Amino acid sequence: MTNITLVASKRRLAVALFAVVPLGTLSGCTSLAPQYSRPPLAVADSYPQQPAGLTAVHAQPGAMPADWQHYFNDPALQALIRTALDSNRDVRIATLRLEQARAALGIQQAALAPVLGASGGASRTHVPADLSLTRQPMITSQYQLGLGVAAWELDFWGRLASLRDAARAEFLATDAARQAVRLAVIAQVADAYYALREADQRLLLAQRTLASRQESFRIYGRRVAAGSASRLNLTQVESLLTQAQALSAQLGQQRDSALQSLQLLVGQPVQWQASSSADSTLGELAALDAGLPSALLARRPDLIAAELQLQAANAQIGAARAAYFPSISLTASGGTASAALDGLFKAGSGSWNFAPSVNLPLFDAGRRDANLALTQARRDSAVASYDKAVQAAFRDVANALSARHWLSQQVDIASHALVVQRERARLTQLRFDNGAAAYLDVLDAQRDLLSAEQQLVQTRRALLTVGISLYAALGGATQADTPSTAPSSLAPSSLSSDSLSVPRP
Repeated sequence: MTNITLVASKRRLAVALFAVVPLGTLSGCTSLAPQYSRPPLAVADSYPQQPAGLTAVHAQPGAMPADWQHYFNDPALQALIRTALDSNRDVRIATLRLEQARAALGIQQAALAPVLGASGGASRTHVPADLSLTRQPMITSQYQLGLGVAAWELDFWGRLASLRDAARAEFLATDAARQAVRLAVIAQVADAYYALREADQRLLLAQRTLASRQESFRIYGRRVAAGSASRLNLTQVESLLTQAQALSAQLGQQRDSALQSLQLLVGQPVQWQASSSADSTLGELAALDAGLPSALLARRPDLIAAELQLQAANAQIGAARAAYFPSISLTASGGTASAALDGLFKAGSGSWNFAPSVNLPLFDAGRRDANLALTQARRDSAVASYDKAVQAAFRDVANALSARHWLSQQVDIASHALVVQRERARLTQLRFDNGAAAYLDVLDAQRDLLSAEQQLVQTRRALLTVGISLYAALGGATQADTPSTAPSSLAPSSLSSDSLSVPRP
């Protein structure tokens, strides 16, 4: 009269689950991923601007400042960089991408563990007389509680472990990419800051020249009215005045554009205090040595990310190879059931169920072969991308070193040229005042002087830009939270550790 379904007693369920544990310890004991090794450097052993035979003894890693505050020593710039690292939208997007990668890693990590579920239910069934064995209508009741393991895959061939390794490498690559974004933002804010400082200083020089030429135009206007100067001299002075007016308007536009660019990078409005001196320097950066090209591999976030992407592709091959082997899953359930609610926990009301299964596709029309070929092609593509990233990094450093070398000479030349042009303008004006030179000579000297002043500011700013580029090209520290784990220590053999901790950014 009673249909009783027994799923498992508590005691027998515990015995069944512990019996499964020794089998579970075999999970991930085999990895079919290729042994990872870092591709050799496809670049020279030293940079073009370095002396031949440079070794690690001569190029210590300490040449790179510990953080950006030690390199960018301008307090105003430091405040802008701090604000940008908190408010810049690119940094925020990169941080959210890291959260996505962390969640994906959690999903793959959870796939290695069994899924435990609890269930409970109650039912009452009316059986008509013609279907009853006793030929009498009857009502049956059933109550049950259960705990089960649903299709737990035993990872004998390391498929799930390889997917977990790939997800962890992707997570660490995303973290390195976040550091690369932070480094790019630091460099961009610094460059925009000095661009605005350059526009300010050039505008002050132009305005100072404009004020001087307005005074000259006023004086020559009175001389023409008094008959002591020709109309030609007045038009020549006016041509210098319009030149200064046009340059001031142009530089004013550049300054406003530079301020808007800086505000976009910082992520909020900037209260800018313009420089009050036209002869002040734009600023200086701390000394920086390039070191060896091999140091880039452990320092530049984009190279770290490229190598981790390569390791992720390498781990995917292991998962594709494991698909050729049988997949073994375990399903177990246990609980208690009774026809009466008060009989659920009585003796004899429990049973257990243990159901392993083996699955091996015999024919899939070449799907597994194509998947393996795809993962291998992606790994080869990742190798090429890594080589390209290394060569691009070497080029960036080499270009920055070369530009720093030549721009340093250009700054010295421009400084000397300005001294010469100032003396020339002074002497030419004296000769004109004494009647020994035509005013056309004064015009040429004044034009060249203004050009020399503007050129020196531009060259100094270009040297600062190269210093910023060199810092970024060398993978300068973005803060005290730079990636602390070198890619070489994240090979698949170490990534397959059962105790995986997910670092926080």
